Amino acid sequence: MGFFAGVLVIYNLLLFYIGWNGWKWMKTFIIGKNRARFIYWLILVFVAYTFVYARFLDDSAIFTWLGGIWLGIFYYSVLLLPFVNLFVFLTRFTCIQKEKVVKWSGFTTVLIISGLFAVGLYNAFTPVVRTYEINIPKHVEAVKSLNIVMASDMHFSEMSGANHAKNLVKHINALKPDLVLFPGDIIDDDVDPFLDKGIPDILKKIKAPVYASMGNHDREDPGIDLIKIFNNSGMRLMADEVIVLDNGITLVGRKDRGYQDVVRMKLSDLMKQVDLSKPVILLDHQPYDLDVAENNGVDLMVSGHTHRGQLFPANLITNKIYENDWGYLKKGQLHSIVTSGYGFWGTPLRIGTQSEIVQLKLKFIK
Repeated sequence: MGFFAGVLVIYNLLLFYIGWNGWKWMKTFIIGKNRARFIYWLILVFVAYTFVYARFLDDSAIFTWLGGIWLGIFYYSVLLLPFVNLFVFLTRFTCIQKEKVVKWSGFTTVLIISGLFAVGLYNAFTPVVRTYEINIPKHVEAVKSLNIVMASDMHFSEMSGANHAKNLVKHINALKPDLVLFPGDIIDDDVDPFLDKGIPDILKKIKAPVYASMGNHDREDPGIDLIKIFNNSGMRLMADEVIVLDNGITLVGRKDRGYQDVVRMKLSDLMKQVDLSKPVILLDHQPYDLDVAENNGVDLMVSGHTHRGQLFPANLITNKIYENDWGYLKKGQLHSIVTSGYGFWGTPLRIGTQSEIVQLKLKFIK
């Protein structure tokens, strides 16, 4: 409780900081300031908690979208306003009228944030395909290559709905994969939008076998069998399981390390079931413990989770946290692929990163 109380205090202090700056700008051109100030603060506080209201109103689409947009405004306001305040302060030592400085600084800030929203929405809803060619020096009977398509962090919700799912299926089928992998965060905490928007039926249109693992947002409410729901969506959900394909390639799907405090099996125990003379592909949502995967003989590890920070400059933080926060990394015989994700979390924006689908062209040449 102490942690949440601290977060609430910090959030409200930052909210006041943003609100104070906003009002300083707005009162330079608003008439009837006293009444307007009351309405301004009332609207600001209401909007600032829409993402909370959405949770109590069964993920209301209106409040979810308002909350998502507000979180984007909040994030970049906190980053930009200190520089704006510094600029306004420095102009005190010039002959420029302060009111004009405040007014045009405000307009410029709004213009910048609007531009970021335009770019961010485009990046979030316009996926790119990134292709990696990987050689695994192991023999596979009658198979010299494999075309795998991978997508992670769809976060299907009120904001990432049926159209986003249809676009995903369209891109995947266009790549004509032999195999499709979904390493986690298929939903965004709540399974209801996933079901209500008919996304299971949409995913069934993928024209290749689909294998998936759990992410930290793939959460089960009491009385809901999420694994069964996913398995009925045209995919095979692996939760600490090993599956050997007909061609001898082994898939290992792990429970997420942050999944509802569930204890997951050690990778070393799972790998006891694996023939290491054949290629081994590991689905593990969070890209931790690459050395553990390498030491246990994994050839290819596919992950998501990081979103590559999603909003610049958060990518600078993920780059410090993870050995591989995005893209390709080779470690011994291990090939690590981390995708920035197909969807988004919190706010429907991507700045400095883009929604993506990953194509893996595997070759088996000794």
